[in-house]
Amino acid sequence: MTHGRARGVYLPRLADAAAASMTTYGIPLLVLGTTNSASLTGVAFVLAWAPRLCTFALAGMAVDRFGPARVFRLTATARALVVGLAVPALIMTGDRTASVLVLLLAACAGCLTQFSFIAAESVGGAASREAGDEAHRVQSVLLSIDQAAGLVGPAAGGLLLQWGGSSGMLTVISGLSLVSAAIAPTARQKLVPTAETAGPVTQGWRTGWATLRVLPTLAWLVAGLALSNLTLGLLEAATPVIVVKELGRSSASVGVVWSCAALVSLLAVTVCRLAVDRWGLMRVGRWAAVVTVVPCFLIAHADSYAAYLVLTAVFMAGDSMLAVVLRTQRSNLIPAEVFASTLSVTVLILLLPYPLAGILMAVIDPAAIRTVITVCAMLQILGLLCAFTCGARSQPRHAR
Repeated sequence: MTHGRARGVYLPRLADAAAASMTTYGIPLLVLGTTNSASLTGVAFVLAWAPRLCTFALAGMAVDRFGPARVFRLTATARALVVGLAVPALIMTGDRTASVLVLLLAACAGCLTQFSFIAAESVGGAASREAGDEAHRVQSVLLSIDQAAGLVGPAAGGLLLQWGGSSGMLTVISGLSLVSAAIAPTARQKLVPTAETAGPVTQGWRTGWATLRVLPTLAWLVAGLALSNLTLGLLEAATPVIVVKELGRSSASVGVVWSCAALVSLLAVTVCRLAVDRWGLMRVGRWAAVVTVVPCFLIAHADSYAAYLVLTAVFMAGDSMLAVVLRTQRSNLIPAEVFASTLSVTVLILLLPYPLAGILMAVIDPAAIRTVITVCAMLQILGLLCAFTCGARSQPRHAR
């Protein structure tokens, strides 16, 4: 059975992204509410991301070998079961045991989400290749879906946690995961394992690295955005502490920050699509880098909730435009037969800063958070400068 782009690509991606968004932003809030500890909130952030780094090669190999549809359905179903079973477990345990269970939940949910993400990105990459010169439009729609999920997910998670407790939030996450598995296309993709994908996991890992090394434009862009993600990761880990502890707002206010940022990012992605049509991919990417780096220095000095919300939204708008550039380059440059394996390597590099940000959050004094954000902003500038200077020298002419 053949599905259209909306039914086969966009709708399953929307349900899965909504579940992932609530998981990413809701579980750290749950840990903060359970433990009242900034350090353990950072630990939860590490546990949410670290397992993903260990499963990239396996996820890429699984998708290349068995097809993205099958991997997507299985992992979304598994996440629904894990999160659903956590609801009665948390009800029947004491505070100390509940804290441990929430940390374990963060690790398990992060691992399963990574498999579904690689599968969904592989489907999106195939759709982009089919779109040809309009690949950036497909990636803009996919990113808009992610941003729409980011618009609803954090606010819904914060509200559910505040008014319905952990049971309400986790039940909704489990339900969304089941929906994404149910509406994913059931047609199995017939794949013939190649020499690159038929071997052990390490072979797929080496294939991904080898492919990335012969694509210097993509390699420089990934490296630059990895440093940018260090700032983003630190903001994600620190926002619950800054908003709740320093600015005296509720957990729902934390969700509002990310929902407003997602709304602005959604608008930015639409503008980016039109801008690329007129000025080209990399030129728009350079302007997006400027929009991204400026708010980082100002966030460190924001002394009100409104200022913090606005600056975070501007930062996320620029970051979303950079994501359009990266995703388009990735779908254009990576060969289809090794797409998932190479995708796994690029995503690994991009997500390595997230557990590092969690570690920083766990070990630094809360009073030093804003100073560390400033240092990360300086690293971000250096990374993006290299990405759009060194990488531009080997940029294919059609993408300039």
